[in-house]
Amino acid sequence: MKVATKIILAAIVVLGIIAIPVILLIDHGKHSGDKPVAENLQPELEVMKGGNWPMFRGGQGLSGRAEGTLPDSLELLWKFKTSGEVKSSPSIENGLVFVGSADANVYAVDLEKGHQVWADKTGDGIEAGPCVVNNTVFVGSLDNFLYALDTKSGGLKWKYQTGGKIVGAANWTPSPDGHDKWILVGSYDNKLHCVNSTDGKVMWTYETASYVNGSPAVSEGKAIFGGCDAMIYIVSVADGKMLTQIDAGSYIGSSAAISNGRVYIGNYDSVFICGDIATGQVVWKYTGASSSILSSAAVDENVVVFGCRDKRVHCVSKDSGKVVWTFQTSGEVDSSPAICGDKVVFGSGDGRLYMIRLSDGKQVWSYEIGQAVSSSPAVAGGIVVVGSDDGYVYAFGAKH
Repeated sequence: MKVATKIILAAIVVLGIIAIPVILLIDHGKHSGDKPVAENLQPELEVMKGGNWPMFRGGQGLSGRAEGTLPDSLELLWKFKTSGEVKSSPSIENGLVFVGSADANVYAVDLEKGHQVWADKTGDGIEAGPCVVNNTVFVGSLDNFLYALDTKSGGLKWKYQTGGKIVGAANWTPSPDGHDKWILVGSYDNKLHCVNSTDGKVMWTYETASYVNGSPAVSEGKAIFGGCDAMIYIVSVADGKMLTQIDAGSYIGSSAAISNGRVYIGNYDSVFICGDIATGQVVWKYTGASSSILSSAAVDENVVVFGCRDKRVHCVSKDSGKVVWTFQTSGEVDSSPAICGDKVVFGSGDGRLYMIRLSDGKQVWSYEIGQAVSSSPAVAGGIVVVGSDDGYVYAFGAKH
């Protein structure tokens, strides 16, 4: 390593050590009583520039695709302990990991070292994945509130109360005039809420006949989401008016994935559906699963991949819905898979994180965590971050 590089790295480390206590003081002691700790197993991690996964499923269309590639073998880089189960799916933005825990905290963790940068306490556990937009973390809690937190300090900007718990991740859309960003989030009050990202002011709500469990996908001025009333809704983001809907046949607990004008989503009666967003017609149905589908799909150019409570991951043709392959685990797969290059990464109720080949579903690598992994992995810059029911957040990367 060149001398100049060593000096720069040393400066970064020193600044990091100085900055963390300052940020914690700004947060005014709102941290959990048992201070979470990081076990850093790979201090020489190199984070690729521009590696971000700023929200659940990586982007507004919830397609679950990451840029770049992953190696055939990953190494545990660090693990960060919280005081509760981590069912929340992490987000990655500008070198920070944002994730919620059943201990009611939202955490910001340094991606390189796995150290806590800040934590902010909500009124109840957090299962939703954070959404990072405009230097703000938007995350729902089981206390019925949507929180807007500063990415650097964790300071509360505002919070918005719904009439029920929030378990699905928020999404965002530009306002019709392009001057603002609006935040979309579903709630167990049966509504999809749209609020202004600046002040939390409600712009509109759309009411369904039952809980809204998943995250809304956003595409071409439309919000697409499933409800526990068995309907797939296509709603205008400009005014919250329904454009069309698709009967899914059974209630939906997962989030929709959007690609080329089509929506891909599974239901509780083990049927996976592809629908046309413009017409509201079902294009095809896949009935090869044998249990409920609570995993959200990852959509590639030619295939769609999703987990199922039949302990399998299913890969089907994007155009026809015909099965391409299935992969068997030893536990229910509620974790939503991420596609990165020729790899698929996901967690299972059997306590393992898996990486399999997209082409044929053959296992490439796995890591035994020991407790269920229902959190969905975030993949950015060659790094995989995921939570587990054991209370830890894990980061994996290439072996050195």
